[in-house]
Amino acid sequence: MARPVAPRTAAAPGAPAGPPERVVARLRPHARALFWPSIALVLVCAGYGYFADRFEAAWARYAVLLGAALLVLLLFLLPYFAWLSRRFIITTRRIVVRRGFFVRRNQELLHTRGYDVELGRGPLQAMFGSGNLRITVAGETVLVLRDIPRARTVQVALHDLMENAASLQTSQRQVMQSPTITRQTTVWTGR
Repeated sequence: MARPVAPRTAAAPGAPAGPPERVVARLRPHARALFWPSIALVLVCAGYGYFADRFEAAWARYAVLLGAALLVLLLFLLPYFAWLSRRFIITTRRIVVRRGFFVRRNQELLHTRGYDVELGRGPLQAMFGSGNLRITVAGETVLVLRDIPRARTVQVALHDLMENAASLQTSQRQVMQSPTITRQTTVWTGR
């Protein structure tokens, strides 16, 4: 179920409040990126299991343990945390790209700006149903969502969200520009 997200900006006084912002999808790059790091983890663990008791000297066993730990850090943990640190959040009002683990960078694009979404796929991406979505505003590439799972579905959803945001913005503009009729009557007293 989608949770409401606090709106980014407050509505103008007297403006009709639109529907609350809801999270449509939370995505990460395709998990296929973790295939080789997982293979490396299995091989390092198997290698450590094989070589751990081959040496009689304690320092050599500790060196094998340290080497295995270093390889796990370099070949598995760093790629895993790099994959974990990228997130794409699509709400009813905007697209948010978050990067970074300790220091986060957010990049946002409102659906009301109007944009083009282009899907690019390599052979491996097409086989797994993922792809790169290039979002272009006014002829300039603003945002690239790399290796998105179910890329075609996300592309269609972005088109629908952009269309809904444009129609909501148009209806709000019409309400703001329409003359307001007050139903107050003036009471005339006197002769």
